[in-house]
Amino acid sequence: MKRFAEMVRGVDQTTRTTVKLDALAAYLSEAPDQDRLWTVALFTGRRPRRAVPAARLREWAAERAGLPLWLVEESYAVAGDLAETVALILPPPGAPEDRSLTDWIGFLADLAPLDELAKRKAIESAWDRLDTDERFLFNKLITGGFRIGVSQKLMTRAMARATGRDDSDLAHRLMGDWTPETTTWHRLAEADDAGDDASRPYPFYLAYPLEQPPEDLGDPADWQAEWKWDGIRGQLVVRDGQHFTWSRGGELVSPAFPEFARAPDFLPDGTVLDGEILVWSGDTAGHPDSFNALQKRIGRKTVPKTLLNSAPVVLYAYDLLEWQGQDLRSQPLADRRAQLEDLFASLPLDAPLRLAPTVRFTDWSELAERRITAREERAEGLMLKRLSSPYQVGRKKGDWWKWKLDPLTVDAVMIYAQSGSGRRANLFTDFTFAVWNGNDLVPFTKAYSGLSDAEFRQITNWVRRNTRQKFGPVRQVTPEHVFEIAFEGIHESPRHKSGLALRFPRMARWRHDKPVQEANTLDDLRAILAQYG
Repeated sequence: MKRFAEMVRGVDQTTRTTVKLDALAAYLSEAPDQDRLWTVALFTGRRPRRAVPAARLREWAAERAGLPLWLVEESYAVAGDLAETVALILPPPGAPEDRSLTDWIGFLADLAPLDELAKRKAIESAWDRLDTDERFLFNKLITGGFRIGVSQKLMTRAMARATGRDDSDLAHRLMGDWTPETTTWHRLAEADDAGDDASRPYPFYLAYPLEQPPEDLGDPADWQAEWKWDGIRGQLVVRDGQHFTWSRGGELVSPAFPEFARAPDFLPDGTVLDGEILVWSGDTAGHPDSFNALQKRIGRKTVPKTLLNSAPVVLYAYDLLEWQGQDLRSQPLADRRAQLEDLFASLPLDAPLRLAPTVRFTDWSELAERRITAREERAEGLMLKRLSSPYQVGRKKGDWWKWKLDPLTVDAVMIYAQSGSGRRANLFTDFTFAVWNGNDLVPFTKAYSGLSDAEFRQITNWVRRNTRQKFGPVRQVTPEHVFEIAFEGIHESPRHKSGLALRFPRMARWRHDKPVQEANTLDDLRAILAQYG
């Protein structure tokens, strides 16, 4: 655990990718197999189940430290991290002990059947055997909030350096439904054959935003254009007579979309489709429904019949990654697309699959005109893909670009503020915004990104001087400041007094030039809903 804590400290205290990579690779080269297997699991989102509720942890730590609970709560608000707060307030360890990361994870797993008193005694005993850095990580494991600032791409590069294997091969191995209980380090990272996992998807290929004029991309004939759909990116895997549906985040989401259970009936074994999961209810003039309709399906373990009928989903397929068991990713997009079109020509009409259409164009100006109509197609803009491109791993510049529409915007008044977490725990960064409804300001959205660090410090100082009321961590402030709020979509929602909610709201700019009285109105929002909702 000490060696693991030393590595994490080295990673967490720098923003330099090379330093993080060096620390990770060195650890993965030296640590015991089971410890490095758990390290990869933790940094790629495969965390142990939460052992104890966070509230209990705060209470036990307060009593152990001899501090009133309110002081611990205030300290937590300043530190922004519960695991760090608890680690810092506890008294020094009485019986230091160096056990492995795997041992401590097993220790936490053994807590599951215990009653609350036994769990408390066990955790206090562990605290007494760990130094501050180790306690911090132990507390992270307890709460299940293990986020240290390492991307899966960085972990893949570190594994490649430690094992000498190709990072794209390792990226594929890290996909799927594996856990440290179901595999070994050798099988995951070193064996020539990583094992036969029928469910394993491929790493997703991600596009960069197009920031230069499309004319800079060269001959339009070298490119394929598609609508950029507003759904859930997913892969549908059919192998061994089974189907598996994966989200871009690496989550197995098959239970939320049982429509795809029929896939083995009409897709041959060894088929992997990449596409967008969309609600297709058939009442939107040949277009998919809005993302708001899809939200009702996200995260479900079971889907009631009423929801299956009111919000049926399809996979809008735009790439074929595997065909009859052969990995097609190295082939040009043009060839993969031709094979995909042949596949769809033979599918039954009632299959929950659609072939994502390409957008025909002869020159960039014509495509720019088509892009303007994206919202009419229920899309966010266009995707541009080089016809000669292979299907790569992760975000790569050059061959795939997303050419999104400019966001919708409204001017709104900040009425509530809340401090951030982690490194922003001492700044107010989370804000609630309102628009006018007659003479009243009606809240309609929250936003917490878009400002510079200097602007966050400036607004934080202002909030502290202009707080009208406190509601726990939330402060009501004098309605003096207008912000331009950018967003991708709007829909009806009962969560806000306005009856509306925004998709991907963020602060585009602080409107120092605009008085509060000139902020937008609820009628303005309803007009946007009528046009684009």
